[in-house]
Amino acid sequence: MTIVLPVAIVGGIGLIASVILVIAAKVMAMPADELFDKIRGELPGANCGACGYAGCDDYAKAVAHSGAKTNLCVPGGASVTAAVSAAMGVAAESAEAKYAVVHCSGNCYATDAIMDYEGKQSCAACNFFYQGKGSCSHGCLGYGDCIAVCQYGAISIVDGIAVIDKGLCVGCGMCAKACPNHLIEVIPASSTVYVGCSSHDKGAFTRKVCKNGCIGCKKCEKSCEVGAITVTDNLAHIDPEKCINCGTCVENCPTHAIVTCASRCEAANGKAS
Repeated sequence: MTIVLPVAIVGGIGLIASVILVIAAKVMAMPADELFDKIRGELPGANCGACGYAGCDDYAKAVAHSGAKTNLCVPGGASVTAAVSAAMGVAAESAEAKYAVVHCSGNCYATDAIMDYEGKQSCAACNFFYQGKGSCSHGCLGYGDCIAVCQYGAISIVDGIAVIDKGLCVGCGMCAKACPNHLIEVIPASSTVYVGCSSHDKGAFTRKVCKNGCIGCKKCEKSCEVGAITVTDNLAHIDPEKCINCGTCVENCPTHAIVTCASRCEAANGKAS
């Protein structure tokens, strides 16, 4: 009896607890959100934040219950937009394709290393302690933090700087978040010309530290017939909404700071390391 009674008491407590848990599970159960589940199932699961939400779960909730647009999933493109729109029972809006570009042309032929960096092979680490090992403190550090976060194999290091293959890039923007020098930007896929420089230093200094840097000469601005280029704080900027990709600015840039997607994609495919 000294053994049976404690066992019976413990068993009874366990039985009562299990009954309480079953009742609580029934009473407190959350109703299934079938619409959310359906939309979430159509999303790619990249959790890149390109849609403007924290991840795929938040975006799915926003579409299902907060009226968010159905065409905001950049990696998913038109197919995901169509599927999400169908789940919501609305007409599919066109999804604008995008891709990332690196605003730096300071490869090993254009810039020099001013120190030997032997620390952790990371752009963030090198930039934190030394602001880079190269003569231009604004340039690509070349350790591939962007490569580490790219889920699509679209980025490679060529001649010391990151280059992005437009054909593989889905425009998720993960690489832009990982770059400590903020050199990467996501632009519309229709735009094929961009400025391969991010330095706001005066032209004379920029030319001294990088042969391919923008010197703010305004030749591109003056030659652009559609007013798509402006030079502010010694750096040219191209408005993709106005640019017609004629290439005139590329031809007129004395330092070759303005580049085309084709030239960078060729580098990515031909000399990737």
